[in-house]
Amino acid sequence: MVDVGSKQITSRIACASSKVILSLEAAQAVRSDTLKKGDCIAVARIAAIQAAKQTSLLIPLCHVLLIDSVEISYEWTSSTELTWKAVVKATGKTGVEMEALTAVSVAALTVYDMCKAVDQAIVISDIKLLEKSGGANGSYLRSK
Repeated sequence: MVDVGSKQITSRIACASSKVILSLEAAQAVRSDTLKKGDCIAVARIAAIQAAKQTSLLIPLCHVLLIDSVEISYEWTSSTELTWKAVVKATGKTGVEMEALTAVSVAALTVYDMCKAVDQAIVISDIKLLEKSGGANGSYLRSK
């Protein structure tokens, strides 16, 4: 584990996204809230928040962080494509990129779990850091 003891405490922000591609039938079930397991969007949003808060338990060398906020949003980018976005903020000595990436990954996995009875061919893709700020390495903004 990296020693962050001598690092400065700064405001840290990270934004990440993921994509879930569903069949038309599964997408319609999510949109109409008719899945047997319940409200897919609400469950995935809560799962994403929980995942961000528990990242250090899932990723072995991540530091335990006190997170200031986690914002989870989604957007239907086509009739069958659902994009998740997480913005994680903290004030500390290490960044929150892993927390944001974990959040969008778990949101996508939760959609798969909620929809697998309808569609087992769901594709999860494009898990990526969109931007981050704070810390010694400064800011990052994905160009594409």
